[in-house]
Amino acid sequence: MSVDMNSQGSDSNEEDYDPNCEEEEEDEDPGDIEDYYDGVANDVEQQGADAFDPEEYQFTCLTYKESESTLNEHMASLAATLKVSHAVAKLVLVSFHWQISEILERHKSNAAQLLVEARVQPASSKHAMVHSSHHCAVCMQFVRKENLLSLACQHQFCRSCWEQHCTVLVKDGVGVGVSCMAQDCLLRTPEDFVFPLLPSEELKDKYRRYLFRDYVESHYQLQLCPGADCPMVIQVQEPKARRVQCSRCNEVFCFKCRQMYHAPTDCATIRKWLTKCADDSETANYISAHTKDCPKCNICIEKNGGCNHMVMGFLLFSADFCWMCLGDWKTHGSEYYECSRYKENPDIVNQSQQAQAREALKKYLFYFERWENHNKSLQLEAQTYQRIQEKIQERVMNNLGTWIDWQYLQNAAKLLAKCRYTLQYTYPYAYYMESGPRKKLFEYQQAQLEAEIENLSWKVERADSYDRGDLENQMHIAEQRRRTLLKDFHDT
Repeated sequence: MSVDMNSQGSDSNEEDYDPNCEEEEEDEDPGDIEDYYDGVANDVEQQGADAFDPEEYQFTCLTYKESESTLNEHMASLAATLKVSHAVAKLVLVSFHWQISEILERHKSNAAQLLVEARVQPASSKHAMVHSSHHCAVCMQFVRKENLLSLACQHQFCRSCWEQHCTVLVKDGVGVGVSCMAQDCLLRTPEDFVFPLLPSEELKDKYRRYLFRDYVESHYQLQLCPGADCPMVIQVQEPKARRVQCSRCNEVFCFKCRQMYHAPTDCATIRKWLTKCADDSETANYISAHTKDCPKCNICIEKNGGCNHMVMGFLLFSADFCWMCLGDWKTHGSEYYECSRYKENPDIVNQSQQAQAREALKKYLFYFERWENHNKSLQLEAQTYQRIQEKIQERVMNNLGTWIDWQYLQNAAKLLAKCRYTLQYTYPYAYYMESGPRKKLFEYQQAQLEAEIENLSWKVERADSYDRGDLENQMHIAEQRRRTLLKDFHDT
C-alpha cells in the first residue's frame, strides 16, 4: 500500500451508474486497520534521502459524470479530427486504449488502415458485394429493402434478427463487443447503431452501463473502483502498480490490476501466488492451525499477539523463542536473516523426481507459512489497535491528557500494520525470485525489515513500558527499512 498520496474527488450522486453492480465482491480482510496509511507521517519524519517515498502516487477520484465528461471530451476532439461520427470515434479510442497521440500518428500515416485496425471499416479486399436479393442471411426470409440493415461491411440482415442479436448480447453483459453477425466478420457495431434496436429502456440502460465500463476499462489512465456498489473512477497520469484509494467507499487497491495492493510483488506474480495458495490449500492446512509446541517443554501454545517473540515463564524455567523457527530469540539479533531465508538444496537437481517434488513442497510451505503468519499477525494487531484506542479514550475521560497527547500510540499501531502488510507481500516475491546476488540483497533487506517490525510490535504491545521517544524512534527505523526495500525492489 502507498503513503501520503494526494487524491482529489467529489461526492457522487444517486444517479451515478454502477458498472460493478452485477459483479461479486470479496469481503474486506478482517485484519485490516482502516486508513493505517494516513496520519502517521508526523511521527516518522524523514529527512534528506530518507524522505523519498517509493509509493507516492498521484491520482484523482472521479464521479460517473466527471469521468463521462472526460471521455466525451476526448471523443469529440478525435471525431472532429478523423471526420467520423462520435460513436465510431469511441470505438477507435477503445481499440487504441484512448492513447490519442498514437491514434493521430497512425491517422497521419494511413487513415484508412487506422479504421480497419479499429474494426469499424472492413479491409478493401474484404468488401462484400451488395446483392440485389432482399433475403436476410440469418433467417433466410424475404425482407423489404428498408428493413435490411448493415454495417460498413455491407453484410445485410433484417431488422428483427439484428434486434435479437443485440438483445441477447446486451443481456449477456456485452458492450463495445457487439459485432456483425456475418461469419468471420469482426466489425464492431457503433452504439448509435445498437440503441435503436434495443426494445426496452431497461435494456438500453444496461447497455449504457456496459459501454461505460468498457470505455473506462480500455482507457490506460482510468480504472473502475472495485468497491461494492461504487460508481467512482480512478484517474492517473501514468499507469503503475500503485496503491490507490477511493474517496467514496475507501476501497484500497492496486491501480494496475484492481486487486489488493501487493508491493513489492508485481501483479502477475501475486496472481500466480494466490492461485497456487488456493490450489494447495489442503496441503497447507496443517500450517493454518493456531498452535505449536514450545521447543523447551513441548506444551501446546497459541500466539495471542502479532509479535513473533514468544515469552514463556514458569517457576522452574523460562523461554524466549521465535514463533516461526522456534529458535532461541537471543540469536535473532544476528541470525534473523537465517530465519526468513529459505536454504536451497544445491544438489537437488541431481536427485530423483520424488526428491525434487518433496523439496518443491518444502520450499512452498516455508514461504506460505510466513505469508500466513504475517496475515494472522495483522489480524491480532488489529485487536491491539482497538485496545489502544479504548485505552486512549479511557485516559482522556479521566483527564489524563488529550487525544493529541496520546495520538502517537495509535499512529504506532497504524505504522506497524503498514510495515507488516508490506512484509507479508515480500514472501511471494522471494518465492518466485531467481537465486543470485539480487535475491541475496532482497533477503537481507527483508530480514532487516522483519527484525525491526518485530521490535516495533513488541513495543506497541507493551507501549506503557516505553517512553514516546523510544517508540517513535522505532517507528522511524521500521519505516525507513520498509521504504529502502520498496525503493530497491518495487517495480517502477
